[in-house]
Amino acid sequence: MRLVAVIYGALCYAFFLSVFLYAIGFVGNLLVPTSIDVGPESPLAEALIIDVVLLGVFAFQHSIMARPAFKRWWTRFIPEPIERSTYVLFASSALALLLWQWRPITPVVWSLDGVAAIVMQVVFWAGWALVLLSTFLINHFELFGLRQVWQNLTRAKRSDPAFRTPLFYRVVRHPLYLGFILAFWATPVMTAGHLLFAAATTAYILIAIQLEERDLISVFGQTYTDYRKRVSMLIPLPRRSQPPAATRASTEPR
Repeated sequence: MRLVAVIYGALCYAFFLSVFLYAIGFVGNLLVPTSIDVGPESPLAEALIIDVVLLGVFAFQHSIMARPAFKRWWTRFIPEPIERSTYVLFASSALALLLWQWRPITPVVWSLDGVAAIVMQVVFWAGWALVLLSTFLINHFELFGLRQVWQNLTRAKRSDPAFRTPLFYRVVRHPLYLGFILAFWATPVMTAGHLLFAAATTAYILIAIQLEERDLISVFGQTYTDYRKRVSMLIPLPRRSQPPAATRASTEPR
């Protein structure tokens, strides 16, 4: 069963990776058959309803399953070593559903060319690069469940959560979320559907940060509270004065 758990974790990760790569093409209208601006046509009202429901399903799944109370409940049924992999499976499925059923809303809000368009493309790719690098800074393989199933296979003892601030986490508390926001908003051609997607996901990120930081404070207490006082949330700002008893920290998106 330990080997089965490793295979299960690897398959969940492979599914996530394929959906994640497709999502980059989806948002950027790049190399995929259907994207945020290319896909099945629907009347405006129908498209709005479908897209809002899809965004709601994605947000609901992430918000509920990421909470510690839900995790404590469902680990009574899901073995703890594969809990994270199962979360990744559900999250990837919710995203895949959105990518599959999204209805484009094509009226153009803005259209840029020349240097401005190039800048937008650079910011787009910089955002995705920031997302990927941030996952490795906080332990990419634990974030997506691979470390847990490997430790289960090798019977390695799991260490307590560490709290540190590697690289980008010294500048903003949530560089991974900042990367998503940059990638979602940076586009030379902003359609109404893309604007809906960017605005809704940004609003969800701001709500998710509040929930996540509440959980982090419950785990790390004053350490994380001091970190919040020193480092801004999303926008890089001059570093604030460090409290005398401050300790180093790292945040892990749930």
